[in-house]
Amino acid sequence: MTDPTSADPSGAAMPARRAGAALRRVRARGGQVLGALRERARGVRWGRTVLVGLVAVLVSVVTGVTTASVDMSLGPHTARYDVTTDATITVDLGPLGTLQIDSPLPLTLGVRATVQEIPDDLTEIDQATTLQALSGDLQTYLAFFTGPQATLTDVARALLLDAARRSFLTLVLLVGGWAAGRALLGEARRGELGARVRSYARPLIAGGTVVVVAATVLTSSSDQRHLADGSRPASAVFDGTPLEGARVTGRLGGVIDTYGGYVVDALRTNTEFYEAADAALTVQWEARAAAIAEQEERDALAGAPQGAAGPTPAPTGEPTTGPGDAPTGAAADQTSGEPADATAGEPAGAVAEVPTMAPAPQREQAEPVVLLVVSDLHCNVGMATVIGSLARLSAADVVLDAGDTTMNGTTVEQYCVTTFARAVPSGVPLVVSPGNHDSAETTAMYARAGATILDGHVVDVEGMRLLGDDDPNATRVGAGGTASRGESAAAMGERLADVACDAGDVDLLLIHTPAVGDAALDSGCVPAQISGHFHQRTDPEQIGLGVRYISASTAGATLGAATLGPLNGTAEMTVLRWDPTGRTFLDYQVVSVHTDASVEVTARLPWPVVELPAPAEPEGAQTPPGVAAGRLTPSPR
Repeated sequence: MTDPTSADPSGAAMPARRAGAALRRVRARGGQVLGALRERARGVRWGRTVLVGLVAVLVSVVTGVTTASVDMSLGPHTARYDVTTDATITVDLGPLGTLQIDSPLPLTLGVRATVQEIPDDLTEIDQATTLQALSGDLQTYLAFFTGPQATLTDVARALLLDAARRSFLTLVLLVGGWAAGRALLGEARRGELGARVRSYARPLIAGGTVVVVAATVLTSSSDQRHLADGSRPASAVFDGTPLEGARVTGRLGGVIDTYGGYVVDALRTNTEFYEAADAALTVQWEARAAAIAEQEERDALAGAPQGAAGPTPAPTGEPTTGPGDAPTGAAADQTSGEPADATAGEPAGAVAEVPTMAPAPQREQAEPVVLLVVSDLHCNVGMATVIGSLARLSAADVVLDAGDTTMNGTTVEQYCVTTFARAVPSGVPLVVSPGNHDSAETTAMYARAGATILDGHVVDVEGMRLLGDDDPNATRVGAGGTASRGESAAAMGERLADVACDAGDVDLLLIHTPAVGDAALDSGCVPAQISGHFHQRTDPEQIGLGVRYISASTAGATLGAATLGPLNGTAEMTVLRWDPTGRTFLDYQVVSVHTDASVEVTARLPWPVVELPAPAEPEGAQTPPGVAAGRLTPSPR
């Protein structure tokens, strides 16, 4: 029998199946729509988050850059440097007025340097008072303007670091404030507020950014004194100098117009002097190098041809063969002095076969390490260019500074150490042993500029093992003279000797005051020492079991005379060559710059060989003829 419901296509089962299928399609479509809405909402949230983040970064960077500020030196004074947005470099001398020059920085950025040592009650600008006030600073300003790039670079780097620090702190505060606000409001309240301001989100963000940025920029230069007076004519005093085009305001204009010519004339004289010295150095060094090459060529021609085989000639009266060997060939008869018969024992007419000798193995000779020694620079930055030129001409591998780079170890002398450090060719190590006129502050500045500071430990530089330390004394001109830093010279000398003997392979002791190295030289643990301090050269001489060399002043320093400006005394530098194979010094050359800007370069002078004392012998004993004294072992410490 047939089931009537299955036979009837219009029954109740068919509509139910169709309704279920339609419902499933509606649900699937609704799911797709909801998914798309969720993705769009998620994208909107991420986009809004990224937008807010970019705004926060922009606000942070603008705030950090326009509020950056550092305290550094300006010539002989300390000054506060602030970033401004008036497109002007301004030097503010307080009651005296300002010096303004167009800024080379982008985006209308400028810098304001406020000198912090100008008294508010300075009112007189008569000749006697002004010259008296300027006389103490003239030489320092001269040194500053001789090498202003070092100060500008240091200030720019310090401002960038301060701007980065301020930008980071601002970003942290913004992100922290945003996170704290979200937590305090709660999700429900955030949703309610978001719904109200969602349609105004972009205008609010843009407007807020403009307000914050504008407020930051305006407050960085809101003081009208900061603004350049474009209508004021430039001072003619600075024509032909790096300050050409500078505008002067206030009473400073009268001072500069009247007395600025003295400073500018001194600057030009200084520049011309060291340019002439630098040119003379090139001529004299190349002439000496040509003479050395010619002499080496003559020596080579006078000697055995390169690569020729054969035994080394022996001293008169000594055989050319080893002990127990009979002379061969045409060697002289050591007893009669007659030539030996080469055909003895051979049949008449026979030709003797001359034995050939293989060439002795040659040890490959390494290229010498070239060292350039300077000392007692005392802030004479005019010599920086000459030092750099000699380093390049001599192909120096290392530059050694034996100390007293500054005059008084003050922070305002940063431009001195920075200028000297940057004069050294790129890639050439600069090693420094600080002197008694240096300080912890200027030494740290030297290290930041790239110098290696010796601190009582052995360092490896270009294959050499160097030892040195800070000077045990501190000298402050006009502030109490010389005082101990806490360790006596004798104690430091003993300590350095112990370090050298413990290391066992020190090649050079670089120390400012010569007497500090006495113990190390006496011990035999230091074969050579280089020092300065006395401003007079002492050629290499044996001290104890080593050789000491004392460099003269590279600033031409003389008693009671300034070391800035053209030289008042002869300035000296020394070029040494060190053999890395034998680990010994070979020779040295002295380069002298005289007060008339002429230069003298000596020939290569041999480095002395240490003469070791013969060991003590028992009473009555005799040393066999021909036996030399052996090398002494360094004394243990």
